Amino acid sequence: MEHLFLNVLNVVLPVLICAAVGYGLAVTKAPFDNKVIGGIVSRVGYPTLIISHLSTTRLEIGTFLDMVAAAVLAVAGFGVLGYAALRVLRLPVRAFLTPLMHGNVGNIGLPVTLLALGDAGMAYTMAFVVVVLVSIFTIGMWIPAGTVSVRKLATSPIIYAVVIALALMATGYTLPKPIEKSFDILGGLSIPLMLLTLGHTLAILKPRSLGRAFTLTALHLTFAAAIASALVWLFGFTGVERGALILCCLMPSSVATYLFIDQHVPEYGPDVAGFILISTLATILVLPVALAYWI
Repeated sequence: MEHLFLNVLNVVLPVLICAAVGYGLAVTKAPFDNKVIGGIVSRVGYPTLIISHLSTTRLEIGTFLDMVAAAVLAVAGFGVLGYAALRVLRLPVRAFLTPLMHGNVGNIGLPVTLLALGDAGMAYTMAFVVVVLVSIFTIGMWIPAGTVSVRKLATSPIIYAVVIALALMATGYTLPKPIEKSFDILGGLSIPLMLLTLGHTLAILKPRSLGRAFTLTALHLTFAAAIASALVWLFGFTGVERGALILCCLMPSSVATYLFIDQHVPEYGPDVAGFILISTLATILVLPVALAYWI
């Protein structure tokens, strides 16, 4: 048992240490521009990571699309259950549904599945990342803003990166070596920058009403366990697929969603910050248990 938990800590601790470095940068007031780094990751890091990783991973396109379908159903499941729970709790949907729907599969999911499940696990997680990112920057913005903008979807670099990656996977073609190496370098920026940004953002958030944050975190984890169990059964996932799906569902609330809440419903910003903080801290306990006993 001791050896098992030691292996689990070897997976989780590197992620926490990298995030702690970002937290330290915020505490020491070192220069760090979240918007600039976020723009680099979303416009350059994620697209090149998707293309470079998926195009070189030996993964059947049908299997990848199965995971995409599971991710779509997972986000929809969190949306439906979250909406119902918020209605029962009489909490504003515009403020809390977006963070309840979207897990932090980018900042935490990618490095955890890479360390725990290897390249194949990261490839499956990439399917989740694609779905969650598209959802965050469309539905995730539309809910708190109260408006719909198809233009945001059509101009997202991630959409075109997915199309290119799927075309390369389906045809078996590879990128020219100089471009492939360039994309490897640029894509390699994503995970360390995401972890630094996660720690930095958690340090500058100003939480409020931690009782509500604990309640929402408990709901989120309950939804995650139910949705993961249902999707594993529905798709018949086993092995690495199963592990990646479960880990992605257990991810804490996405830090990126806070920006939209703070912009459109700022009066609930501190409450959402508290939820993101507590759900992220809960991951320290949840992931070791999941990796040890469920995956």
